[in-house]
Amino acid sequence: MMRGIRGAITVSADNPEEILSETRKLVLEMAEQNQVDPELVASVVISTTTDISSAFPAKAVRTIENWTFVPVMCTHEMDVPGSMSLCIRVMMHVNTPVTQKDIHHVYMNDAVKLRPDLLKDSKVHKR
Repeated sequence: MMRGIRGAITVSADNPEEILSETRKLVLEMAEQNQVDPELVASVVISTTTDISSAFPAKAVRTIENWTFVPVMCTHEMDVPGSMSLCIRVMMHVNTPVTQKDIHHVYMNDAVKLRPDLLKDSKVHKR
C-alpha cells in the first residue's frame, strides 16, 4: 500500500530561506493534490542539484509538517533537457489504497522530470 509521489521545483536563487520556502510549497502542494492525510506520510526524500546543495537548509526542512525527512542528498545528474542548475526534487512515500497510476505528481516552475518513463500511467500537475 506504499505509494510514491514525485515532485520537483526549480528555484530562482541559491538563497537558503527561499529554498526552504519553495520546498515547503512543493511538499504541501504534493500532499494537497493527492489529498494526503499527514498521518499517512511515511517519509519525504529530498534531493538537490549540486549547484544548491551547500545552500539547502537540511535541518530546517525537517520541521515541515513534522514528517520524517531523509537527509538531503546531492544527486549526480543525468543528461536531460532543460535547466537543472537550481532544482529540488521530492519523493513522498505515502500509505494509501490509491493505485500508483492515480497519484498526482507535481512539477513546479518548469522543473524537469528526470524519469518521464515512470509518468506514463500517472497524472502530472505542472504549475
